[in-house]
Amino acid sequence: MGLPMVGRLVSDGHDVHALARNDETRSAVESAGAHPVSDIAGIGEGADIVAVCVFTDAQVRQVCLEDGVLARMPRGSVLVVHTTISPRSIETLTAEAEPFGISVVDAAVSGGPHDIAAGALTLFVGGPDDAVAAVTPVLKSYGDPVIHVGESGSGQRVKLVNNALFAAEIGLMAEAAELGRRLGLDEKALFEALPHASSSCKVMGNIAMRGSVAEFRSAVGEFLSKDVAVVRATVAELGADLGVLDIAIDARR
Repeated sequence: MGLPMVGRLVSDGHDVHALARNDETRSAVESAGAHPVSDIAGIGEGADIVAVCVFTDAQVRQVCLEDGVLARMPRGSVLVVHTTISPRSIETLTAEAEPFGISVVDAAVSGGPHDIAAGALTLFVGGPDDAVAAVTPVLKSYGDPVIHVGESGSGQRVKLVNNALFAAEIGLMAEAAELGRRLGLDEKALFEALPHASSSCKVMGNIAMRGSVAEFRSAVGEFLSKDVAVVRATVAELGADLGVLDIAIDARR
């Protein structure tokens, strides 16, 4: 996800510095027209915006807090978090950033590298109006639409709802495939036909391209399982659960 973001930012004329921990990454960053940085703590020095696009909640905390990125960003700059994490972590980052005069914007993403390359990544953005306004022109290098959904943490909350529903839809498609088998239908043929009907949804179209629910689950399973765990933990903190979404998520697993 990060490398095509770098490429889009460079093509839009931005001065981009990207972390490169090894020779392969350094070469890729240089080929994209950006400046490789080997010291993670120095990645934010002199930056107007620092964008974090790693995999887990723990990695975001490590990069921003333990590795010192936040502490070395200049006053008035903005930290943008693309990783899907707990809204509580955004609250923690915001509290840590405030003494440094740094704003935190959560900009959770929906889409993949192909969407970034096309400048069509969906971004759910949470944060103060002024900070969001400052980063939006940069985010539009690879994001369209860029949707400001509320205060800090709101982008993560929208993304968690999205991915809970996304996972539930995959479960429903698994049940539909089983119904098709009982009716004597080939799964591939079923999902080639259904995207043209009233039951169509984006998940169904993706399954049709892969040929089966199992193939699509295999392709998205790692990141989706992580995000479902985050939304379940977040809702559990409120003393609740996902209700019928939980039943659908676990269907035919």
